[in-house]
Amino acid sequence: MTLSALPAQPPQPGPITGRYVRLEKLDVARHGDDLFETLQGPKADPVLWNYLPYGPFPERADFDRWLQGNAASSDPYFYSVIDQTTGRVQGVISLMSQVPAHGRIEIGHVTFSSAMQRSPRSTEAVYLLARESFALGNRRLEWKCNDNNARSKAAALRFGFSFEGVFRQHMLVKGENRDTAWHSIIDSEWPALDAAFQAWLAPENQPAGVQIKKLEQFFKA
Repeated sequence: MTLSALPAQPPQPGPITGRYVRLEKLDVARHGDDLFETLQGPKADPVLWNYLPYGPFPERADFDRWLQGNAASSDPYFYSVIDQTTGRVQGVISLMSQVPAHGRIEIGHVTFSSAMQRSPRSTEAVYLLARESFALGNRRLEWKCNDNNARSKAAALRFGFSFEGVFRQHMLVKGENRDTAWHSIIDSEWPALDAAFQAWLAPENQPAGVQIKKLEQFFKA
């Protein structure tokens, strides 16, 4: 993109629709019940909250207050992730750290249910927000995480982000030091990554939702 196209546009309420999921602006009244069940219920991921700056929320009132704060926020701008087949909400994700004048934005607060993890739904949710980020006119998309969070770092690389380094003693989270690993995709890289995501998500590569070729294989093609 040209610099004259800046500033980038702010996140939009959606829906942003894919094959497996759609993203809608977080709405506590419509999405809260599903989210509490899937993120805090008996089948919830036991390590889901370990590297997030909040949670867990065993009490529904505390969980709803957290959701309400997220729903009212414009940065981070939260989306609910809805399974296209069942209509159930399976997680939340956000666009954050928005700097429209410089065309910079970040995907963050990725909070996916255990049922959604390691599935085409989780990959598509990230893809849809990455695509949206560049469609809004951004030049740079970021992914940051605790340097101890091996799952998040592996996910960033799998999604095509480039590792840029570690900010040592970047912040305190839940009273503990956090070194932050930084990753990015820039606009010149996005067309090839976009094509790879589309090929990976295509029905011929996902019969019955099970991949034939890995996403990384399409990046290398």
